[in-house]
Amino acid sequence: MAGVNGKAVIITGGAGEIAREVAARFLAGGARVLLVDINEDALRAAVAALGGDSVDFCVADVTSEEDTRAYVDKAVARFGRVDVLAANAGVEGAVAPVSEYDTDAFRRVIDINVVGVFLGIKHVFPLMARHGGGSIVITSSVAGVGGLPGLPAYTASKHAVIGLMRSTAKEGGPLNIRVNTINPSPVEGRMIQSLEQGTMPDAPEEVRSALIGTIPLGRYAVPADVANLVLFLASDESRFLTGGVYMVDGGMTA
Repeated sequence: MAGVNGKAVIITGGAGEIAREVAARFLAGGARVLLVDINEDALRAAVAALGGDSVDFCVADVTSEEDTRAYVDKAVARFGRVDVLAANAGVEGAVAPVSEYDTDAFRRVIDINVVGVFLGIKHVFPLMARHGGGSIVITSSVAGVGGLPGLPAYTASKHAVIGLMRSTAKEGGPLNIRVNTINPSPVEGRMIQSLEQGTMPDAPEEVRSALIGTIPLGRYAVPADVANLVLFLASDESRFLTGGVYMVDGGMTA
């Protein structure tokens, strides 16, 4: 996509399946990419697989303000600016009724899924403003627009980042900083497999079948479905889009 050529991009949760696909699309479009994750081995493997001089990585805990400063500083040192933040880092947490949900586990999900996004936005905003604007794309979920039983922390966190997006889109508009969320249905990969197993340990395939039955297009998303939307919202082609909740769910929430 020509609209991302030359852009400097940070992708958090950079070792995951979606982030690797997003990174590949950006690189193919001529962007430069910094992958951020807490898992160094997985980051190194991702960078090696992507190849080339336009991709680098930074090991960081997105819940740490010090680590957030460090990954933003590395992007600036490497690329001279930050044009795009794909705030993609997230965890699903446990599957359990709210009355049995561990409080520390709830806080951990909120820290990663909400505080981690807030810190990223906080530290890229001044840089984007200095260079004439930018695009922030936050990964929310279908759980951000509806309720999922047994996932109180995950659901709360995905609603919360939509509120954060709306607030920062209002602030960012005069600075030409656009902020949007993408809201995927289940996506093929580790996270949905974990949720299937956590919901029905003895019959995860039944969970999969039931979820697919709620999606009019009849399948889970694949990382490329999500990456296409991230790339568009980060590109110059979407320059009038901000403050939006964009579903990539095969009609699941229609």
